[in-house]
Amino acid sequence: MTDNYPFLDLGKVNEPYREELVKAAVRVIDSGRFVGGTEVDSFEKMLGEMTEVPYVVGVSNGLDALRLILKGYIELGIMRPGDEVIVPANTYVASFLAISDAGLIPIPVDADIHTMNIDSALIEKAVTTRTRAIMAVHLYGRTAWDKTIADIATRHGLKIIEDNAQGIGGRATHPGLYGTRQTGSLGHAAAFSFYPTKNIGALGDAGAVTTHDPELAKTVRALANYGSDRRYHNIYRGYNCRLDPLQAAFLMVKLPHTDDENADRFERALAYSRTITNPRIVTPLMSQAVTDNVWHQYVIRILDGKRDFFVRQLAGHGVATDIHYATPPHLQPCYASLSHPALPMTEQLADEIVSLPIAAGTSVSDAADIARIINNITW
Repeated sequence: MTDNYPFLDLGKVNEPYREELVKAAVRVIDSGRFVGGTEVDSFEKMLGEMTEVPYVVGVSNGLDALRLILKGYIELGIMRPGDEVIVPANTYVASFLAISDAGLIPIPVDADIHTMNIDSALIEKAVTTRTRAIMAVHLYGRTAWDKTIADIATRHGLKIIEDNAQGIGGRATHPGLYGTRQTGSLGHAAAFSFYPTKNIGALGDAGAVTTHDPELAKTVRALANYGSDRRYHNIYRGYNCRLDPLQAAFLMVKLPHTDDENADRFERALAYSRTITNPRIVTPLMSQAVTDNVWHQYVIRILDGKRDFFVRQLAGHGVATDIHYATPPHLQPCYASLSHPALPMTEQLADEIVSLPIAAGTSVSDAADIARIINNITW
């Protein structure tokens, strides 16, 4: 009989919190306040205390968080349409979409084949007189931060914007602009996503912006609320990108458990890495510091062009997988006209990567079982 190893079961993810989530929903329903209010205020305070960032703005989702940061910098005169933002080529398309939506130009930099994050050694070559920011994407949960990135930003007067959609609770191992801190507090501003599949997920779309800059925070808050600084007074041509108080209430249930959730993912990642020995499989780097990677995904590489065969073999044993991401942004049809250098590592990764189950619902013993199934696959 074939065992069943689903990739992600959101029912099991949320089961431990069900009673508290129901209470939170009832609290919001009974309050009669369904836009803004104390739930959103309390969530912002909780996230700020967790990340040690003084300014937090709850917003509608992770993409809007990135868009609002960039639009905010434009409104403040720090950037203007046509300026460039350095971004990792190996990322989800949202990182690019936020840049181009603001009228800015994404400048992709190739990946480090080992970390799968931006290769910081290549960043300075991409800096021009039009460069205004570096977007550090903590892809798959691995912290994308080192002294090289911080030094380049300082030397060239660039903003560092963290795409922290997948990295909540991670920490940098090197001092940055503000010392060794959590992701979301390393750069000048950061975007969070609380999409239901994230390590800490809402029960719908939700996001947040964190920043050390009070003027940016004020601008982002206004932009997210129709561009208004007070009722019926619109200082910007803004948007409707507010955080739903119901989602804020749900997130306050789950946010205090961030470290525990990430520690559980680390144990599953460790089980995979210790058990997988198949020579055609490259497992991700395991860091000595647990918080260097919060393991939003456990991404392996399948060598010799055998990924499709490998995925079919796992499916035959009841193991569900996913690919994050099969087509990088610079090869998407919407960016066909984007000028970019050769990006061989990113394109190699896109051809080789497979994500294994790692969320709640996959136990440590499940991870070990899946690893043994992988070891028995022969080509």
